[in-house]
Amino acid sequence: MNIEKFQESMYQLIVETSTKLPKDVRRAVKAAKEKENAGTRAAMSLATITNNIKMADEKVSPICQDTGLPTFKIKTPVGVNQLELKAAIKNAIVQATEDGKLRPNSVDSLTGKNSGDNLGEGLPVFKFDQWEKDYIDVRLILKGGGCENKNIQYSLPCELEGLGRAGRDLDGIRKCIMHSVYQAQGQGCSAGFIGVGIGGDRSSGYDLAKEQLFRPVEDVNPNEDLRRLEEYVMENANKLGIGTMGFGGEATLLGCKIGVMHRIPASFYVSVAYNCWAFRRMGVSVDAETGEIKEWAYQDGEFIDFAQTEAEKETAASAAAEDVITLEAPITEEQIRSLKVGDVVQINGMMYTGRDAIHKYLSDHDSPVDLNGQVIYHCGPVMLKDADGNWQVKAAGPTTSIREEPYQGDIMKKFGIRAVIGKGGMGPKTLAALKEHGGVYLNAIGGAAQYYADCIKSVEGVDLMQFGIPEAMWHLRVEGFKAVVTMDSHGNSLHADVDKSSLEKLAQFKEPVFK
Repeated sequence: MNIEKFQESMYQLIVETSTKLPKDVRRAVKAAKEKENAGTRAAMSLATITNNIKMADEKVSPICQDTGLPTFKIKTPVGVNQLELKAAIKNAIVQATEDGKLRPNSVDSLTGKNSGDNLGEGLPVFKFDQWEKDYIDVRLILKGGGCENKNIQYSLPCELEGLGRAGRDLDGIRKCIMHSVYQAQGQGCSAGFIGVGIGGDRSSGYDLAKEQLFRPVEDVNPNEDLRRLEEYVMENANKLGIGTMGFGGEATLLGCKIGVMHRIPASFYVSVAYNCWAFRRMGVSVDAETGEIKEWAYQDGEFIDFAQTEAEKETAASAAAEDVITLEAPITEEQIRSLKVGDVVQINGMMYTGRDAIHKYLSDHDSPVDLNGQVIYHCGPVMLKDADGNWQVKAAGPTTSIREEPYQGDIMKKFGIRAVIGKGGMGPKTLAALKEHGGVYLNAIGGAAQYYADCIKSVEGVDLMQFGIPEAMWHLRVEGFKAVVTMDSHGNSLHADVDKSSLEKLAQFKEPVFK
């Protein structure tokens, strides 16, 4: 094999996966957008999502700043040297990271040190199989941390909130799948896709679940029972009203694929792999001799490019001008107290990124900058230096905020922070602090990394780079950065309201369907 050509082919696969959604996913997003009620927060979110997809296409930049943990599923003819393939793929990963197509995401679990090149113990993940065909099939999925954290595994029988007992039968499996969609809420960047693995042990069940995500969105399950179950879930999960980003709405789930394997008598697992709307998985067939790409997977059917029509542009411009509240830091408590859940705001001026490492640091140390009246953005951007040595933002969407729940309220009060931007909402501790201190939580659109990068006009500085690029505190000057108030200073939380209403709707699916 020409291993250099194979490495080049793998680089192409990585870039394409990170920057361009496959055709089947685009069609699913388009269908969701067409079903959504006009003028709603969910409709606004889907418009931002489709705009972001188009921007990523044009810029050949990451769709989402969290380029995830690369997982390769590879089938090789007998006799192909898998060690050589691994080495070539690792080289391609390093190159893609240097070029800003992947964010450096590999962190030592003991020291917290970021390797900087997406390599490390167990990373990237390789799943090899041999087959009797004469070419190499390589599939890649980039699954970000926000949706990965909403994976869930059930051990049957069990009791499920809203649904009661789930037994060791098809109906118990149904209840688990419905519950998995409910528990994800908007934290996994809904509307999402799920892969389900029935049976196996704890590890093989999750492997089977993730394997289902490699199936085309529009395929039909050959197992009749599983086909009926997939159709049932797709019809009814969207009745939960969770909606895009958890704002409520018609589109909660865009795809459901289910696989099954045998198990031992004592164990019955249902494993669910949740994936966000930014469903980044691609595949290629590679010539085993030349290393060249012969064919791309997931390319059947219509290609949706999401270019806005003139009517859509006018509608977007009209919506942009209506009822948008402008904030510029430092923000006063009076300004914050005037905001309420549902308000759309745009931020001009400075904001500071802060994720897990920053929140832990700020809980124990002084801040490197004055945060009084300022905005903290839960974001781990993709950053590159230009020819002059200046930092450029390549992708900068929000990360899931609930991870900061143990710290957020205390840090806001300690430093006088007035607004926090993220996705998926936060919990009761933060909500109480917002009310006491005078703060708001602003929900940005998860995955819209190009849309928000375009709002960032300059990088004014950076602190705490010892934590690595995603976890450092970046000083960003922004213009027209839009988000929705979903938790206000009066004790109101859209996230708590949607959780409550969707749980009530979930209860309607308690009675047996499959016997």
